[in-house]
Amino acid sequence: MIIVLKPDCSDAQIKHILDRIQELGLRSHISTGEVRTLIGVIGDERKLQATPLSAIPGVEQVLAILKPFKLASREMRQADTVVEVHGAPGTAPVRIGGGSLAMIAGPCAIESEDVLDAIAGHIKAAGANILRGGAFKPRTSPYAFQGLGEAGLKILLAVGRKHGLPVVTEVMDPRQVELVHRYADMFQIGARNMQNFDLLREVGQTRKPVLLKRGMSATVKDLLMSAEYILSEGNAGVVLCERGVRSFEESTRNMLDLSAIPNVKGQSHLPIIVDPSHATGRPDLIPPMACAGIAAGADGVHIEVHTCPEKALSDGPQALLPEQYVRVCAEIRRLAELLGKHIS
Repeated sequence: MIIVLKPDCSDAQIKHILDRIQELGLRSHISTGEVRTLIGVIGDERKLQATPLSAIPGVEQVLAILKPFKLASREMRQADTVVEVHGAPGTAPVRIGGGSLAMIAGPCAIESEDVLDAIAGHIKAAGANILRGGAFKPRTSPYAFQGLGEAGLKILLAVGRKHGLPVVTEVMDPRQVELVHRYADMFQIGARNMQNFDLLREVGQTRKPVLLKRGMSATVKDLLMSAEYILSEGNAGVVLCERGVRSFEESTRNMLDLSAIPNVKGQSHLPIIVDPSHATGRPDLIPPMACAGIAAGADGVHIEVHTCPEKALSDGPQALLPEQYVRVCAEIRRLAELLGKHIS
């Protein structure tokens, strides 16, 4: 349910409305726009049947939200949400959404400081604004490289600060959230954990932005419902990511669902980016799919880059070389100018 407040609603009236909602055992979320302030009410709406909220001073209208994802819906917020990722203190944040593009790049896994430092230097020069790298790796085989853990997080933060790039890395378990929070500027929830609801709640209780990847067999509704878990805990900084879904096609790793981008945009105010690396698994397809994602309305791209893919400890075959990434960034920048967008 959405409570639309009158333009002249006072702070005291807003407090009274919020107190009344709390008395009913419900939760409230305020969204302040240029013209109107809205209060989203979350919980068992049957408790409101005997309570005429529209009679409370300062309330203009009470509306029902039909979609199951209340806070993520366009009904809750008409304007696009812009998520800010803060890096080193005193530096300008990277903005994602509202015309600002996220250019997230880096290796699949953090291998060593020297390797990550070299990659970070190349992608920063090309136009990347967020450095990614995995310290904890969810692998199909238990014998594959699982990541460097906290040592990798320390490397990621040090290299990111050196090059002036905020850093994002995957968190796989609620027990890792506190540790990853110390080092990362943005959490990543991978496809395999999109419906790990305990993990979603845990990162939702932080105030760091979250990059939420679509599950391999998840619908758009499933993705938005997972985002709702994070939003419902008070963390508004959710960025969605289309990274391909399972299909019968065998020549690509997954199938990049470009329709998901305008589909999400129509239903939700949250920003969404594309990950053509995991979607295609093929360096030759990454550049055109990255551009296609931007053309479809995506708020950024997530691309794996490595200086020597043949020696990469994880997902080397799908990583671009630095010179290839330079060309992709140039193409995206030209396309962004045509669409009235920019790289922050």
